[in-house]
Amino acid sequence: MTDPARKLTILIASPLEDQHVARIKAFQPDRFDVIHEPDLLGKPRYVADHVGEPRNLTEDQKARWADCLKRADIFFDFDRLDAAAMPVNAPNLRWVQATSSGIGEFVRRTGLDKSEIAFTTASGVHARPLAEFAMLGLLYFFRDVPYLNAEKEAHRYKRYTAQGLEGSRVLVVGLGSLGATIALDCARFGVEVWGTRRRAGVEAPEGVSRLIDQRDIRSVLPQVDALILACPLTEETRGLIGAAEIEALKPGAVIVNISRGQVIDETAMIKALASGHLKGAALDVFEVEPLPKESPLWDLPNVLISPHSASTVDAENTRIVDIFLDNLGRYIAGQPLRNLYDRESGY
Repeated sequence: MTDPARKLTILIASPLEDQHVARIKAFQPDRFDVIHEPDLLGKPRYVADHVGEPRNLTEDQKARWADCLKRADIFFDFDRLDAAAMPVNAPNLRWVQATSSGIGEFVRRTGLDKSEIAFTTASGVHARPLAEFAMLGLLYFFRDVPYLNAEKEAHRYKRYTAQGLEGSRVLVVGLGSLGATIALDCARFGVEVWGTRRRAGVEAPEGVSRLIDQRDIRSVLPQVDALILACPLTEETRGLIGAAEIEALKPGAVIVNISRGQVIDETAMIKALASGHLKGAALDVFEVEPLPKESPLWDLPNVLISPHSASTVDAENTRIVDIFLDNLGRYIAGQPLRNLYDRESGY
């Protein structure tokens, strides 16, 4: 339990709508002071934009921000100006509530995994919207939406037969909160769901009829109609789906990637999409983001592109602040924090 005699200072370090700032300020104000300086943060471009357009801060504004960092014990999100220097610039910092679920690559790249700062993630917040995108991607290709668009453009009214989802089989890679949500959705559409987990001996979530060891993925790929990537990016999952795995997929299979672009060999996937070996791909993430204008993916008719926005919905910040407030109560009570980032596993 923290010292009840000392108020803790929270710094809101990324853009956040006023109603959510008000919720944080109203939470046990006798225990917490809240710093919110929106003119020092990125200018939000859309609802739940946690980065915003960079601002060119004056020397006076930089000094104000430096003072904010020095005073803070807790951050709501990372310092976007210099995340790597947070342990030095914010000497009192003990805990960061992230606004993303997958922070492993970020904390490794910035060296924050070597610090003593605790990190909690937004795990679970994005499961429903990402699962919706996964189902959109499956339906988009299993119900031949690209064909319907082409027919519409040609002003052609001709009946057709679609493959349909019911009776198909999908492999969901990663059965955390996201993968489990996708699995249940698919099962409700009459889809047979296989899933992979890194840890052995864990019971299959509802809707999953078969658990596959992550090391055996390639052997089952010829038997599935769609591959859904829903795993965190770790050293174990980086490059998990390479050229050999893509080649092993059943001809006409569909890929949905809501994980990270580095989980799959993008060049090999593009080749398989262009050749017709893959029926299509619904992609929210890419090896390089923003997706370069010269990427062949833009011009492939069998690719659905989302600009890493499948998880972003109007209610996102409401749900993240719910987690944060719950964790604030846990923090001052000395209880385990929800969604605590595990440095060893990388998520």
